[in-house]
Amino acid sequence: DGLPIILPTEDKVAAMLRGTSRKPEEVVGQMRPSLAQKGWSYTVEMVAVNAVMAGARPEHFPVILALAATGQASLPSSTSSMARMMIVNGPVRDELKFNMGIGALGPFAETNAVIGRAWTFITKNLSGGGKTGITYLGTLGNNFNYNNLCFAEKEEALPSGWEPLHVQKGFRQDESVVSVFNGWTMLNYSAYNPDPYHQLMRRQMVALEMSGAGAHHTPDVNIQTAGIVVMDPLVAKALKEEEGFDTKEKLNQWLTDNVRFTMWNYWNALPGNLKKAKAGIEPFASLLKVPPEFDSPLQLFHPEAGVEIAVTGGETNSFWYAGDFRYLASASVDKWK
Repeated sequence: DGLPIILPTEDKVAAMLRGTSRKPEEVVGQMRPSLAQKGWSYTVEMVAVNAVMAGARPEHFPVILALAATGQASLPSSTSSMARMMIVNGPVRDELKFNMGIGALGPFAETNAVIGRAWTFITKNLSGGGKTGITYLGTLGNNFNYNNLCFAEKEEALPSGWEPLHVQKGFRQDESVVSVFNGWTMLNYSAYNPDPYHQLMRRQMVALEMSGAGAHHTPDVNIQTAGIVVMDPLVAKALKEEEGFDTKEKLNQWLTDNVRFTMWNYWNALPGNLKKAKAGIEPFASLLKVPPEFDSPLQLFHPEAGVEIAVTGGETNSFWYAGDFRYLASASVDKWK
């Protein structure tokens, strides 16, 4: 990644391997930079070498193995400069001292930094990813790739009724889990506006129609995207106590139902409907009278993907990020201890 590494000597790799009960020769999984490339398989020992290089410690190793087991590369090969995100849940957050407070997404904790960095090394060295012009084609690149948005959810600060992300994905509350996402963009908002937070999120997230799998990706075919909101606990508390969202699922559903393409992008997304409208076919013909900046009938977020909700941060500001990151997979950390 262009930065100094820890040399993976035999002694250091052996020490890393003591962080798991799995055999060094056991195959962890397979990874490919994109569907166009053949997948590479890798063992526990091979992952250990990359964990050492990234500066990780043996106690970090089960999380890194779980991440490798998802088979998801951190440097996808799209020309549009994608990024990846990982969210950690469960007891391992406290065991490894993940930063879930002030600066949760910033460069302030060894655990967040080295685990996120290890994902890049696994991608480059164990799947052939990250070769610019060959297996990485992002025209601008993405600064999120440096530690791949590695953070933990602050479960203790969730309002009652708001389940942690891993429980939403079917894992036990007391199980340690890593979940991975794919996206491009995170938009910030510091809420000094008197409007309700969920309404501000709706207006903010309309901008994502120009990002991710939005209107210009594959018109008439792949026209909707997915979203995520990463919010400070202060925001989560207000959403429940003042705005009536007593579960994450209720907020997800409201945003999925109410964030819509604007009319000008609706026609770009569905040129077949525009053709029908110009031919006078209803209900499309009447939509030609709707101003281009107004909401269209089309939801921006696909109903099956929706908007994920994660809570972390230092509770110093009613701040959140809203982005176009789509959930990909989760893996149990406990299985790799």
